[in-house]
Amino acid sequence: MNLILLEPGELGAAGDVSLSGARASHLRDVLGASVGQTVRIGLLDGPLGTGTVESIAGATIVVRCAFEASLPPLPPVDLLLALPRPKVLRRLWAQLAALGVGQIILTKAERVERNYFDTHVVTPECYRPLLIEGLQQARDTRVPAVSIHRQFKVLVEDTLDGLFARGIRLVADPSATKPVGALSADVKDRRVLLAIGPEGGWTDVERRLLEAHGFHCVGIGPRTLRTDTACVALLTLVNEAIRTQET
Repeated sequence: MNLILLEPGELGAAGDVSLSGARASHLRDVLGASVGQTVRIGLLDGPLGTGTVESIAGATIVVRCAFEASLPPLPPVDLLLALPRPKVLRRLWAQLAALGVGQIILTKAERVERNYFDTHVVTPECYRPLLIEGLQQARDTRVPAVSIHRQFKVLVEDTLDGLFARGIRLVADPSATKPVGALSADVKDRRVLLAIGPEGGWTDVERRLLEAHGFHCVGIGPRTLRTDTACVALLTLVNEAIRTQET
């Protein structure tokens, strides 16, 4: 936990917050917090800041908060992901937030089991705490927006343009000859939407539909990767390519 994240409703009128549970335990047992010590804090979907420990009483720690004037930038990458197996998705939530994505668009695909949509891992009660865990690791406050779509064709043809303003659209494919890092120079100040298929891959029909709606095939080599491995590798490379173009 490299950042103590707060819900806006937790702040008192004087800018103080009373912490208990895991956050207080981290301050007390890991950081060895004492009165007067400063810690990194952040307001969910708000600014970063500094907290000063005002009092420690048993399991409760009171922290006075001071926030920066501006918000952290929104991560420049959005993810369109064919819904993985529930246990894989549960592992992925925190990693995706830590790597940095603006929104996570989960979709059905031909090789995705329908019952995946009926599991608790796609409920906000499950994924929001995991997203926050990833943000605390990465020292960010911007919670990825999550949307879930059971009809792939409807998503791509009718919904996607409203979710993602026209930017750069990439679809990961092991057979692609263009490496994911070879983003064109016009990536600056434009969002990137990265589509990653199921472990069995996109079907030819799905791939053609994506290409017809502006997606360009990119790859990281011929190996077939597990969904969680592919997400980490591809998001890392896309973010690095964006940073390279911006410098």
